[in-house]
Amino acid sequence: MHTTTTQSNRAADSSVFPMRQNMTRQSMSSREISDLLNSRHDKVKQSIDRLVQRGTIVQPPVGDEQNNDSLGRPRTESVYHLCKRDSFVVVAQLSPEFTARLVDRWQELEDQVDGRLRIPANYAEALQVAADQAKESQRLQLLVDHQAPKVAAINRLAAAGGSICISDAAKQLQLSPTQLFTWLEAHRWIFHRGGSKRWTAYQPQITRGFMVHKVTELKPDAETGADRAAYQPLITPKGLTYLAEKNIGAAQ
Repeated sequence: MHTTTTQSNRAADSSVFPMRQNMTRQSMSSREISDLLNSRHDKVKQSIDRLVQRGTIVQPPVGDEQNNDSLGRPRTESVYHLCKRDSFVVVAQLSPEFTARLVDRWQELEDQVDGRLRIPANYAEALQVAADQAKESQRLQLLVDHQAPKVAAINRLAAAGGSICISDAAKQLQLSPTQLFTWLEAHRWIFHRGGSKRWTAYQPQITRGFMVHKVTELKPDAETGADRAAYQPLITPKGLTYLAEKNIGAAQ
């Protein structure tokens, strides 16, 4: 895949689409996305890292880019280079209302690379181009409006504090407890240890930060006097966010 890029200093103004030349048809930099969203570059990179950890996108390649800081001093900045698909995922996670703008920006870049900027040959063609663009913008806006509640819900889950029991997690995900328990068992999140009826979380899910155990001290064993404890599996905010993205209800 061709990934050659050229570098340029960042423009001092804060236009929505600074005409940077650090993208190719195959990739877009995290800096370009931060400029598009009027968002801090480090926040965009943190969001990319979280999506990689969840397995939503692949680990993007990293490159150095020459820019000027707010005082006009030159600096070297580390940026991610994302493929077209992953750039949409990142923007949808951060600001779904900007998705249509991202589509337009990708079209501009691809037209520039191919040297085929479409200039209407006559008035009738110009009207047709305008109508096509309006239709596509309307389609994208409907898509964004449809996805926005889900994205907002996922972001709320990610920001929630504390871990919750599986039954409460099912309510948050708009599932029945039976549905969620069945899915978690089938996908190796929880299991019954030995002949016990209590659920236990698989260690890999704990390691991933998706689950934790709540330990409750029980009365000592009546016969041996040995200390006893009960372990209740809880789902963390990170695990809840992952489950929300899986859209379990739609798969059942």
